[in-house]
Amino acid sequence: MWGTIWMKRIFLKVSRELLPQIKDKYPFIYLEHGRLEVDDCSVKWISSENIVVHIPVATINCILLGPGTSVTHEAVKVIASCNCLLSWVGADSLLYYASGVSPTANTYNLKKQIALATNSRKKLEVARRMYKYRFPDVDLSNKSLSEMMGLEGIRVRTMYTTYSKIYDVHWERRNYIPGNIGYSDTTNKILTCCNAALYGILLSVVHALGFSPKIGFIHSGCPLPFIYDLADVTGRYIAYCNIKSHQIQLRLTANRFA
Repeated sequence: MWGTIWMKRIFLKVSRELLPQIKDKYPFIYLEHGRLEVDDCSVKWISSENIVVHIPVATINCILLGPGTSVTHEAVKVIASCNCLLSWVGADSLLYYASGVSPTANTYNLKKQIALATNSRKKLEVARRMYKYRFPDVDLSNKSLSEMMGLEGIRVRTMYTTYSKIYDVHWERRNYIPGNIGYSDTTNKILTCCNAALYGILLSVVHALGFSPKIGFIHSGCPLPFIYDLADVTGRYIAYCNIKSHQIQLRLTANRFA
C-alpha cells in the first residue's frame, strides 16, 4: 500500500549561511535530452542514453535546460533551496525562453531598486553610473538617456568591428531575427547563444540578491529590462572570446579529418 512506503533521504536542511557565495559558484551548465530528478542523496541527471550524473547544485549558479528535458517537482524544490536558478532555453542555448524565481531571504534590495526606478532623477543618475563603466572618459553629467543610448549605439558598432579584427572573426553586422536563428551567420549565432547564457547567469545573480529583473534603468518595454541593462556592460567582450574559441575548435577538427 502507498501509505506504508516511506522514502528516507539523507538531505539536511541547509541554511543560506552555509551556501557558497555567488562569486565562488560555477556560472552555469547546459543540459538537453534527459531528466533531472532526485535520489536518496543528490540531484541527478539521467541522459537519453541512460548516463547518470550527480549534479552539485549548491555550487552552480544556473542550470540551462535545453530541448527534450524534464524535471521532477522534488528536483525543483531541492534546486531552489540551494539558490540555483533554472532557465529554459533553445537548442545549444541559442534562444532564451523563461526562468524560475528563487526565493530570497528579504526584500531590502528590491525596495531600494523600486525607490530608485520610480524617481525620475535618481533613475537617470543610476543610468549615468551604468554608462560610466562604458564611457569612463566622457562627462555624462548633462547627458539625457536618449543621448547616452545614442553614444552606446556608436560604441557597440565600433566595438564589434574592433574585436572582429583583434580575434580574426568575420563580421558584417549584427543580424538576428527573433524565432529565426537559422537565418543568421555563424558569428551572429554564437553571439545570440552567448547572450542567452549570459542572461541566465545574470538572472541567477539578480534573483539571489533579491532584485527584480523586470525593473530596469535603461531598457524598458521588454521582458527583462534590468538583465539587459547589466548584460550590455560586459556581454560583447565575452561573446567575442567565445567566438574565437569556437572557430579555433572548428579549425582543429577540420585539420584532424583533413
